[in-house]
Amino acid sequence: MKEQFTAYLVKQGYSLKTPGGHPSTAYDYPKRIDKVCEWEKTTWAGLADNISVIVTQYDVGGIKQDYGAKSHRSVINALKRFSEFLSAI
Repeated sequence: MKEQFTAYLVKQGYSLKTPGGHPSTAYDYPKRIDKVCEWEKTTWAGLADNISVIVTQYDVGGIKQDYGAKSHRSVINALKRFSEFLSAI
């Protein structure tokens, strides 16, 4: 599922690398999902099954909003893109 998510991000216009050659959004967001899976003690499939609850918890006003806000909101943005990906497949 991780590779499919990365491919989805690239298809949506997110790049794997910055112009300077550093890892970019399509590389970073799957790693953020890995981190949420670690925090939640679940797998990608388990996260997918509960994505609407997880997004609510990590978004502004949620009980885990501090985690969602990490790295300029990369965590919550990755979760939202993952939710969109799940809706598209």
